Amino acid sequence: MNSNVENLPPHVLRLVYKEVSALAADPPEGIKIYPSDEDITELHTAIEGPEGTPFAGGIFRMRLVLGKDFPAVPPKGYFLTKIFHPNVGHKGEICVNVLKRDWKAELGLRHVLLTIKCLLIHPNPESALNEEAGRLLLEDYAEYESRARLLTEIHAMGGPGGTSGAPQDPNDGPQPKKHAGDPTKRAGPSAAAVPAALGNGANGASSTTSSSNNSSSTNNVAGKKKADKKRALRRL
Repeated sequence: MNSNVENLPPHVLRLVYKEVSALAADPPEGIKIYPSDEDITELHTAIEGPEGTPFAGGIFRMRLVLGKDFPAVPPKGYFLTKIFHPNVGHKGEICVNVLKRDWKAELGLRHVLLTIKCLLIHPNPESALNEEAGRLLLEDYAEYESRARLLTEIHAMGGPGGTSGAPQDPNDGPQPKKHAGDPTKRAGPSAAAVPAALGNGANGASSTTSSSNNSSSTNNVAGKKKADKKRALRRL
């Protein structure tokens, strides 16, 4: 999204800067704040998965975007880390009342962040953006918990924001064929064929030598006959 710094009145920007600075200095428990010096209207955070939930042990990156009508209009929240949760859409959009009809300008960003963290503890299947997660939460909690835990382990563990923030595994991505770089697997004669080839080469060399010797002997005989013929012609 484009920055709204130029669209917000100066007094609103001052209030936002003051609140973001206070959040960075004293963040809510289990939440880290990453303010941007370039764009104060977009706040990046990292939320620790609450204990006792399928998200425990995970770090979930999230951002809040302040629109041009903030604080009259609530900010928009997005999870950047993939999560299986009824109130988080497939593109990371967050559905929670405080970001909709329950919003009040005086609530502030701290209240928004705490509400989103509480949403990880108490999902609301009644306003589900992820319908499958909402259905499983109501009908088969064990399956919901298993799915949510699996995605937490895949995407939210092992680094900030999960695999997206971890160094790429050298085994990831397309791999070279097994014989690449392996001299024992390269195309060409097999190990078993080499001795035979060497043997054939030796035989070939022997045959060549024998043939050369035969040719030399034949040439000597012919030369001798020619010389004898010349001597006979001189006698006549």
